[in-house]
Amino acid sequence: MGIRARGGSLAPGSVVGDGRYRLLAQFGIDERAGAHLWRARDGQLRRDVALTMLVGDPADAEAARLARRTLERAAHAAKFGHPGVARVLDVLTLGSGISSSEGLLGIVVSEWTKGSDLVDLVAERPVEPGAAARMVQALAESVEVAHQSGLVLGLDHPQRLRLTPDGRLRLAFPGPLPDATLRDDVKALGAVLYLLLTGRWALPGGPPAIPAAPRSPTGRIVPARSLEPRVPQELSALAVRTIEDGGHGGIRTSAAILRVLEDVAEAAERTQLIDQVGTEPDVDPDGGVWTTKKPVKDAARRRKLALGVTVLVVAAVGILAWLGIMAISFFQDDPDASGPAVNLADPSTSQQQPPPDQTGEEEPPADPGTAGQPVTPASISVYNPEGEGDSPDRAANTIDGDPTTIWRTDEYRQQFPAFKSGVGLLASFDAPIDLSKVKVTADSPGTTIEIRTASEQDPALEETNVAASGSLDGVENEIALPQPASTQYVIIWITQLSGGGDEHVSEIGELTFLPAQ
Repeated sequence: MGIRARGGSLAPGSVVGDGRYRLLAQFGIDERAGAHLWRARDGQLRRDVALTMLVGDPADAEAARLARRTLERAAHAAKFGHPGVARVLDVLTLGSGISSSEGLLGIVVSEWTKGSDLVDLVAERPVEPGAAARMVQALAESVEVAHQSGLVLGLDHPQRLRLTPDGRLRLAFPGPLPDATLRDDVKALGAVLYLLLTGRWALPGGPPAIPAAPRSPTGRIVPARSLEPRVPQELSALAVRTIEDGGHGGIRTSAAILRVLEDVAEAAERTQLIDQVGTEPDVDPDGGVWTTKKPVKDAARRRKLALGVTVLVVAAVGILAWLGIMAISFFQDDPDASGPAVNLADPSTSQQQPPPDQTGEEEPPADPGTAGQPVTPASISVYNPEGEGDSPDRAANTIDGDPTTIWRTDEYRQQFPAFKSGVGLLASFDAPIDLSKVKVTADSPGTTIEIRTASEQDPALEETNVAASGSLDGVENEIALPQPASTQYVIIWITQLSGGGDEHVSEIGELTFLPAQ
């Protein structure tokens, strides 16, 4: 069973939740709720999860009541699905997965979010304003969708957020405070924007590793632009107006934040376009256009260069003339030549037909379905239109030329399509190819695959076309298309996983795309 977590003493290697979850690493503490944020390993499903563990004394009736409120809100959020929020997988309470001797009041189990810690992101220096705006815009979209459903997310602590590999901010440790409101989520968006722009946290209860935002003698937050002059006025004002409660012109909804961020993004694009168009190349007074350092104006050097070029041209003309004379002599002066003479003035002899095949039959044309040389995609990524992709950081392993490096799906307790319709990989090529076959190197017997084509890089599943299908029976598998398909985007769509019981997973070592000859 390992070491039990008792009396709130938590350490890597400890197990909680009736021994199911083994703690791996701690990612922060939200002191306001006694919430310890951990990455753990689910021993049953053999996958990493995020644990928001509420530490406290079960004998404290008030603490237990507040914890129950947090757990209830987390359980309600389990029905919510959005890329910006980690999916809640389970909620453990006293007597249901937690014993009173563990020093815990409850645990919120959610899917693990790969990426970077937000605190580490701003530890060295603030984020570039344009990137910060895009990050907050993505997070605000999830808040807006949640608020339309009446859900409070509780993202007002920076250690609960992580930056995904595709550059989106995500609530990685769900579990809102018992008294958190919709307004608190909105204020948190302003605080996150302020943090990205300045490296300072503007709300109470921030982690010790992040300095607090400075305030004026009147208690108002110092604008981000005063700390970082490169911050645009619009973003600086947006952060303060969202955080501050009083005064006129305050921003109190995520929808309003989104509108401002969209206006800022459009203005930034216009400014960038104007800068690009308005940039004039360096023009030499003599009429030449230079993009690098101008050459030294040296008249003697120019005369030497001109003389050298003239000598080279004369030499080249002489060599070409000599080669022409030699070619004419070869065709006209060789009396022992075995081939027939060619009269260049007679059009009838200007083209000679090749000899027929010895059998007397013409060689048949190549089969258009015959596969040619493999074409390597320009990129490959996980395709999962129903949620977050499985192992996105390993997708490139399937086209690296090494079948021992693999891409692996998540482990599912139920076979497709009970949980979702499937998962796959999307290969993008620099230009359309006439796809004829796909070779799949994989040791995942029973896996069923569809070869789908798409007209864009991020299509909905119903907008793709099934070109072929097949099952993986051995290590080397070949799926041939009945007819070559011209496409720039190819999806390897897994409709059935390998495995059985409550463990279903598939692996792919290498994908080879063969066009028609």
